[in-house]
Amino acid sequence: MELTHLGHAAVLIDTGSTRVLVDPGGFSDVSGLADLDAVFVTHQHPDHVTKEQLATLLAANPDVPVYADPQTASQFGEQAAITGWSGGDEPVVVGDLTLTPVGAQHAEIHPYIPRIDNTGLVISGGGVTLFHPGDALDADPGTSIDILAVPVTAPWSAVKDTIAFVRRIQPRLLVPIHDGTASEAGRGMYLNHISSYGLDGGVHLQDFRGQGAVTPELD
Repeated sequence: MELTHLGHAAVLIDTGSTRVLVDPGGFSDVSGLADLDAVFVTHQHPDHVTKEQLATLLAANPDVPVYADPQTASQFGEQAAITGWSGGDEPVVVGDLTLTPVGAQHAEIHPYIPRIDNTGLVISGGGVTLFHPGDALDADPGTSIDILAVPVTAPWSAVKDTIAFVRRIQPRLLVPIHDGTASEAGRGMYLNHISSYGLDGGVHLQDFRGQGAVTPELD
């Protein structure tokens, strides 16, 4: 399983025979991305999906199936035939990957802002399991996780919440996502806190931003 960080929350998962993309939002670069087998969107916020980004993907991949939380599926339904799904629905098999939806709601940003749908993903293939939570830290992946795509910073989280999330999931490896709002110095500070305190004795973090396709280094 190779991973490519395309900016912010967008991650391309490539097994060599199957290519799926998660969260092609406005902070990400998906231009020229072809030969996709499926696209998954965790929720409707523009840092996770935009009409422009989706149009770019559909132009290069005209028959690609798209899965999203129910609200996003409804809002973007005029652009594509999007399948709505959420935690508790049946997994989807795409090539040699099995994708299981987990969770139902976006994390609370503020009591004055209504919460929206959010569908995280557990992605399994080749003996490796990756969890992309979207914008929520409360979902139960229902299985042990090898690789956790951990949100670094957001209006809805504090680093203490992120550390608690990592300690609950107990992954073998962290890969940082959702970092488009952080300065370089601030991002480094967050990564140090999360990796140092995410587990007793720390947890391995592999920073794959700007590295192209990376094969995760699992201990």
